[in-house]
Amino acid sequence: MGLFLGLGIVGIVLLALSLVLDGVLEGVLGGVLDGLFDGWLSLPVIAGFVSMLGFTGAIVLGTTGLGPTAATVAGVLAGLLAARLTWRLSRALMRDRSAAAPRGEDLLGTGGSVVTAIPAGGYGEVLLRVAGQPVKFAARSATPVQRGAEVWVEAALSATSVLVRPVER
Repeated sequence: MGLFLGLGIVGIVLLALSLVLDGVLEGVLGGVLDGLFDGWLSLPVIAGFVSMLGFTGAIVLGTTGLGPTAATVAGVLAGLLAARLTWRLSRALMRDRSAAAPRGEDLLGTGGSVVTAIPAGGYGEVLLRVAGQPVKFAARSATPVQRGAEVWVEAALSATSVLVRPVER
């Protein structure tokens, strides 16, 4: 039973190391096995296998009278299941790509409203919709713009500030 518990603890330690040393095991071989096992030799997959082998083996050995061979077989089966689930989860997470972050040129022509009045030659604040979310930006304008006025973005001055002009109707 001590061997199985030891394997379970080693698996948990490997899992913790995989969180801290992300990608180190994959980088040790310098890309020699890239694509060969398609992620099966990743540290989280190995950690899942080893920990489930150990803990399942200890449970089977401690709760049944089947012996170490049956405990090992049960542990290997549970370890393979855990490895498969870990592999599938990691692949699903790797495929989950978010949209590209909006850039300055994506703001050009965006409409918004003035939150803090913009003085001539100074900064105020505008509320713009970026990717469907309201985002507050520092704003400059060639002319003074009152609070609540509708504006268009003419240029992105920085990641957090824009040049705007009032909408003329």
